[in-house]
Amino acid sequence: MSGANSSSLTPGFFILNGVPGLEAIHVWISLPFCFMYIIAVLGNCGLIYLISHEEALHQPMYYFLALLSFTDVTLCTTTVPNMLCLFWFNLKEIDFNACLAQMFFVHMLTVMESGVLMLMALDRYVAICYPLRYATILTNPVITKAGLATFLRSVMLIIPVTFLTKRLPYCRGNLISHTYCDHMSVAKVSCGNFKVNAVYGLFTALLIGVFDMTCIAVSYSMILRAVVSLSSADARHKAFSTCTSHMCAIVIAYVPALFTVFTHRFGEKSIPHHVHVIIANLYLMFPPTLNPIVYGVKTKKIQEGVIKLILMERCPRYEIVSLLNIQKQEKTKTILMKTQVQD
Repeated sequence: MSGANSSSLTPGFFILNGVPGLEAIHVWISLPFCFMYIIAVLGNCGLIYLISHEEALHQPMYYFLALLSFTDVTLCTTTVPNMLCLFWFNLKEIDFNACLAQMFFVHMLTVMESGVLMLMALDRYVAICYPLRYATILTNPVITKAGLATFLRSVMLIIPVTFLTKRLPYCRGNLISHTYCDHMSVAKVSCGNFKVNAVYGLFTALLIGVFDMTCIAVSYSMILRAVVSLSSADARHKAFSTCTSHMCAIVIAYVPALFTVFTHRFGEKSIPHHVHVIIANLYLMFPPTLNPIVYGVKTKKIQEGVIKLILMERCPRYEIVSLLNIQKQEKTKTILMKTQVQD
């Protein structure tokens, strides 16, 4: 076998075949992924910069959003540059250990993203159901510990996947019909019994999915009950609007993830392999690309922060202060007018 060590049955490298059956149009397939990757990097790095530099965004919700952005941009950077090299320059070889490392980071960061979405749901639950205790419950040490616990959970759950894959014998060949090193795509190259890999992978996916989605569902059911009980229509609208962007992020992350997990194990014969590979790549690209857009469009404080940064580049400081004062005066007038109408 080319690139294999016959004594250990461990290949020196794998060959990533890209999208099987569509090799002739690899360059065209790469264009939307390249475009999405540029948007993902610029959008997520921009969010991280904005949250770190804008004092109005130094709140738990935005700290978790910065963590989500960091996870997303790291996740897509783990796979997309290598995939573009494959599509553009036909660089298909990847070292065995590098493949295992890529596999580890892809799945670890995916689990991490799910955990951060759960933390963001819990954050909205505390903010809406216990607004007076919000600042005392979600302090900076608590946020740090929650983020660290989410990271450690991801690492501990995915480390066994790496060792289970490394122990397998690879005597059939070293060709992977994928654009990156996915757990089951690598395991299926093996000539050994990879049932343990399949069972553990499914167990991990179900454990993370059920636990995180249950926490998210319970949090939003409690939020919905609290919002419905509010007497003011304006307060209900504001509470719903703060959750809309997060609910969009949950849908964007979980729908393609569940499709990828279950088709890998149960739908291989009914779904063409090239469709599965493309959707698996979209699953890694959709959240990093769309999350900055969703939060930028739906979150008023982020919009104000972007406007403020633009004004800082183009206007002197005293002009910025005067513009902000005008905005505050207009908000005050609006509140007074609403109060007078209600009276």
